Amino acid sequence: MDAQKVTLRRMTPSEYDAATEHREAETARELSKFMPQEPARERARQGTARFLPDGLDTAGHHLVVAENGSGEVVGNAWIGPDPRQASGTTSSAWLYDINVFPPFRRRGYGSAILAAAEELVAREGRTSLNLNVVGDNEGAIALYRRNGYGVSSMYLSKSVRR
Repeated sequence: MDAQKVTLRRMTPSEYDAATEHREAETARELSKFMPQEPARERARQGTARFLPDGLDTAGHHLVVAENGSGEVVGNAWIGPDPRQASGTTSSAWLYDINVFPPFRRRGYGSAILAAAEELVAREGRTSLNLNVVGDNEGAIALYRRNGYGVSSMYLSKSVRR
């Protein structure tokens, strides 16, 4: 398969709304493995409010869609400051979310979006792009490994019940 190329552009307000709805639903789905559905949805909404207080216009955050060479929107991403760094430190960026739309999956667009995100943060003078991935998301883990990402920390959990 030939390597795909994408161009990133700022989301429109309607694209932002759709991406936020999708991201919050996915977050709630993951959280509902550990808590009831409604608190999981509320926590997902709180995360958006915390990290994107001004929505699409939140300073320092890039909320982008990826277009292929034919101008089709193949996915989206949210790239911003690394939440683990002290305010004002800019050596690393954080990939908060990446999404390849279903008709374009398994065609190299995930790697293309990652490459475009890496170029974006490098142009800003950042030296790394970090992310978090849910441990059972084998497809995402494989994508990141194929693109040179390695484990920098690991959080493990086990449910215990009486």
